[in-house]
Amino acid sequence: MRRPGDDEGWRVRDRRGRALGRARAGHGRTTATGRLGAVTLAAVVVMGLGGGPPGRQDLAAEPAGTADAAGAFRSASGAAGGAYAFAEGAQRVDGAVSTADAVRLETGHTYRSVLPVSGKAYYRLELDAASNTYVSATAVPPAGRAASVVDGVKVSVQDGDGRSCDVDTASFGAAGSSHPVAAWAVREISPKRSLCKEPGTYYITVERADPDGTGSSSPGPWELELTTASEPPLERTGATSAPPEWNSAPPRPVAGEPERRAGGAGFARATSLGEGVWRDDIRPGQTLFYKVPVDWGRQLHVTAELGSSDPGGRGYVAAALDLDLYNPARGHVADVGVGYGGSQKSRALAPLPPVAHANRHDAVGRVRAVRFAGAYYLVAHLTTKVADRFGDGPVPLTLRVGLSGAAQDGPGYVGEAVPRDVFTVTEEDREAAAEGTAAGDDTAMRALAVGGIGGGSALLVGLGVWVLAARRQGSFRSG
Repeated sequence: MRRPGDDEGWRVRDRRGRALGRARAGHGRTTATGRLGAVTLAAVVVMGLGGGPPGRQDLAAEPAGTADAAGAFRSASGAAGGAYAFAEGAQRVDGAVSTADAVRLETGHTYRSVLPVSGKAYYRLELDAASNTYVSATAVPPAGRAASVVDGVKVSVQDGDGRSCDVDTASFGAAGSSHPVAAWAVREISPKRSLCKEPGTYYITVERADPDGTGSSSPGPWELELTTASEPPLERTGATSAPPEWNSAPPRPVAGEPERRAGGAGFARATSLGEGVWRDDIRPGQTLFYKVPVDWGRQLHVTAELGSSDPGGRGYVAAALDLDLYNPARGHVADVGVGYGGSQKSRALAPLPPVAHANRHDAVGRVRAVRFAGAYYLVAHLTTKVADRFGDGPVPLTLRVGLSGAAQDGPGYVGEAVPRDVFTVTEEDREAAAEGTAAGDDTAMRALAVGGIGGGSALLVGLGVWVLAARRQGSFRSG
């Protein structure tokens, strides 16, 4: 949404109006021994929980704010909401109540923090005069609770004089239940913008979208994941306007036999998907994360489908499933809601253009957001309202992912400074999409996910060997 002053260097992409409209419409590295111990211990945990793959365990309820060794934030709702898996090794930082005390964040890093109930949390950046900088804040409230349509998270970037470079708000929307949501803000170098071009100190502010708490049912602080990414300038001056035309006709949804792919529990543990039909189950209050590598010149198409379930339930939930698409910088691109009454229902994301650097010059937000290649995230949340009418059992979820157009060369960034894991698609990314692995998976953890209960005996043997080796080592030292 454009606001007065957009051409003066700041813009507002507040999705609150969209959410209200939808509501009305109904719609660290370890030693080898340490790694073996971690893997075998994880195996025991997985088997005790029913053999689910890493990042998707249904965890027992613990007080909100509790973190386990894997960095998963356990929600107050317990198994129904699951746990949000933070980026492994993310540094903890405290948000300041004043810019004077703001902690410096380095671009290209991921951080963990806490979002207070009211007021702003301030962080600091030191920026050059050439690169675009993207900041995303993912709010992780206690899951499984009813939530206001307007509540959520708001993030902004400001210069040293307090002038706004950019601001964005992400709300829980028509789903009406709390779940992880992300907002992003940009410091962009552009001839069309007169502000925020100078090198120096900039500030990030993060706050609740409903800072007075008038529409909130979650009075406590929230966990927060912050990511920053720097996009270098182009070697040559690029286009200063968006591509004049592209195929916006919705394609026929991808058909074929569904293949099982269990969704991840956070952006950092999102399960990779390629083109195809992917099947999972989702419970009321649960949020699942997937990612699709999309190269320059390629066009992404996604349809979400809720399958029929036990006809014992009654009624209809107008906004049962909320499917959000985020770009590689975790910036919101588009979303769609799927209603549910016990029988199958499907909806497709609005048509998106081929990925192009020049898309950033478009006036339409979802087009502007498809500005670089990389992992595009699909985040699916099933509202807790489904449990009221159909019970808390899982609902079948199918994602039909299509990719059209030929991959092209990138726009030509300066030097070798392009973040390899953000604005590019690598051969490893394509392999991960084919295999369905999540970020950070190593060979042992992939084997664990595939083996499940069947591999439990071998893993328990491994645990015994590890314990015996540790005892022998201790006896040797004591002798």
